[in-house]
Amino acid sequence: MPQDVEKELRRIGATVSKPIMALMAIIFGILVIVFKDLLVWIVGLYFIIQGILFFLDYFELSRK
Repeated sequence: MPQDVEKELRRIGATVSKPIMALMAIIFGILVIVFKDLLVWIVGLYFIIQGILFFLDYFELSRK
């Protein structure tokens, strides 16, 4: 499944740095386990960070 997601993201011109995604997933997972009330904030923050990464990658690709 991750390959399908990555393939679709490449098709639309967006790629994600795997080490950044892995680190974010680990940190957010630990925070959700420790602070269950933070889940809404963490999910929101995750989406914001993802959006920023998508825009940065899009602008980087459009320069080339």
